[in-house]
Amino acid sequence: MEMRQLRYFVTVVEEANFTRAAARLHLAQPGLSAQIRQLERELGQQLLDRGGRTVTLTEVGAAVISHARAALAAAEQVTRTVDEFTGLLRGHVRIGLISGAATEEVDIATVLADFHEDHPQVGIGMTEDTSERMLAALSRGELDIALVGLTGAPMDSGIGTEVVLETAVVAAVAADDNTHGTEIALDMLRDQSLICLPPGAGLRGVFEQACATAGFTPNIAFEAAAPPLLLRLAARGLGIAVVPQLTDDEAAAFGVRTLEIVRPALRGRLALAWRTDHPSSPATKVLLGQLRIALAAEHVGATTRIAPI
Repeated sequence: MEMRQLRYFVTVVEEANFTRAAARLHLAQPGLSAQIRQLERELGQQLLDRGGRTVTLTEVGAAVISHARAALAAAEQVTRTVDEFTGLLRGHVRIGLISGAATEEVDIATVLADFHEDHPQVGIGMTEDTSERMLAALSRGELDIALVGLTGAPMDSGIGTEVVLETAVVAAVAADDNTHGTEIALDMLRDQSLICLPPGAGLRGVFEQACATAGFTPNIAFEAAAPPLLLRLAARGLGIAVVPQLTDDEAAAFGVRTLEIVRPALRGRLALAWRTDHPSSPATKVLLGQLRIALAAEHVGATTRIAPI
């Protein structure tokens, strides 16, 4: 019996499907199936029932799954303990970012490059997704760190967060639109065609929660993952864009002007998120620390960024 076979077994159980487990493990499905069959032959018992639409545990499999997980956790802890004594970082860190976050304003690329130069034996996996899906992935243990937009909704108690950027949420209209003053009450957006980030984005969640409290469902005419595209659509008169606060120069560059949303004022928050309900690997701890320091330094006193939230 090998540790990798136990890891394969646990992954198949978690995914309840050989195809999904193989994709998660970056293996070919036939190879994964062969390893599980070999483990069962060595133990002399069938661990998985493959007869239904999903893979389930047999009675024996249900009895041993907790021991398999404990063995994997113990092996991981041995490696972590040795690494902490030697100062050697290795392994793999999985990071999630909201779409378009790796910009000059949120310079994740430089932090990752510096980390890789100092710790070349650590692999880094990076994905882009909505805040909602990344928070769910953190809860499932599929991500180690994520940069997400917060909505203010209740979160998994096993996730820690640190806000690295807070900004006002504003309405952007075409620069030559003179039908509005310098501010707009939230209720005045009730019957407007709106341009927003997609569902699952933190700013979208903040806006929709505020609209629900005000008693209406916003009319979202256009959606895009990055604020610059929202602003270009607004500049062409296709609706009112709901975006993070802009400077006057930024607004002018996109051909829009911004209206302060009032009654109530809305705030968007960009945050680092990580798991707190189990020990992080040494590599994750170091990279998280570097991200916290770098992003805090970049955004001291910053309130206006065209960064997705």
